Amino acid sequence: MNRERGIAMDEKKISELVRRAVETREMAYAPYSKFKVGAAVLADNGEVYTGVNVENSSYGLTNCAERTAIFTAVTNGMKKIIAIAIAADTEEPVSPCGACRQVIYEFSDKDTIIILSNLKGDRMIFGVEEILPYGFK
Repeated sequence: MNRERGIAMDEKKISELVRRAVETREMAYAPYSKFKVGAAVLADNGEVYTGVNVENSSYGLTNCAERTAIFTAVTNGMKKIIAIAIAADTEEPVSPCGACRQVIYEFSDKDTIIILSNLKGDRMIFGVEEILPYGFK
């Protein structure tokens, strides 16, 4: 069991989610920033849904990997995120933007696990209240 920051989750499940996020990252559409991000959501139905960042020349229309994965999961019936892994080629584990934090919060509860990772294998694990205290519900 992984007990980083007091959060318990099977190490095999964490590693699998991170692996899926890293693999999916290669499908990102990032012609402007060249910054590819992948995300994998473990949904309450037991399925894993993945997503990548999709850029647009009108940069405000870009969608982050986390939201792509969550919206796909919702489209397939998810009501709650059990865990989400996010991966990018960064020095430290990649962190979600504010908009993504709020969307994660919307579909989470106190037991949801957020796994931040990079391609070097570094990870940080948080609960939803840690990444967005006082989020809107």
